[in-house]
Amino acid sequence: MAQEAYFSPAFFSFLRDLKTHNNRDWFHAHKERYEQTVRDPLLRFIADFGPRLRAISPHFVADPRPTGGSMFRIYRDTRFSRDKSPYKTHASAHFEHERAGSVHAPGYYIHLAPKDVYVGVGVWQPDSETLAKIRAAIVTTPSRWKRAVSAPAFRRRFVVEGETLKRAPQGVDPHHPLIEDLKRKDFTAGVRLTERDALSLRFLDQFTALCKDAAPFMKFLTGAVGLPW
Repeated sequence: MAQEAYFSPAFFSFLRDLKTHNNRDWFHAHKERYEQTVRDPLLRFIADFGPRLRAISPHFVADPRPTGGSMFRIYRDTRFSRDKSPYKTHASAHFEHERAGSVHAPGYYIHLAPKDVYVGVGVWQPDSETLAKIRAAIVTTPSRWKRAVSAPAFRRRFVVEGETLKRAPQGVDPHHPLIEDLKRKDFTAGVRLTERDALSLRFLDQFTALCKDAAPFMKFLTGAVGLPW
């Protein structure tokens, strides 16, 4: 357990202020504050989560580099958005499979914003090939899928969510007993937490426990797309 909390009230205070002053001049004037209260604590959290993640699966990566690692950039991609606000008003990180660069792989995700702390797992908006592989795995090994989503610890904490089709996918029996799962376009699950959770000394322990609880779900998805768990 950490000797001090990773995230402080100043972490969320900065994000609240950024939402009010979402412009480049303000951010540049407060960049050192961002680095000290938001970026560096998140990078420390990522680094300390690394050994814990490897204990869950040695093939997933927690990379604490400030650029190109697990932490998402604070800068928004505004090219195709009507909202031209230059900065995200949350901090987040994703923990990918070591082969995620070559395959649309499942991952772990953490999102930290004022009044909006979220832990997500799974595959979000997979490409058609990945989606077909997951559906095929459910059809060919339905008992494994049912065990993955019905594991008591997983069901107690996580909500399986995401977009679904209105009708059965092409080539899938519309009367299949698992048709509602086979209609999924996303294979994700999430847990909503609070700022108070994130400010706790035990937040890394809580996050690690949730990732462990999601292991059966993640193991199924990882195998379905042909990757080692």
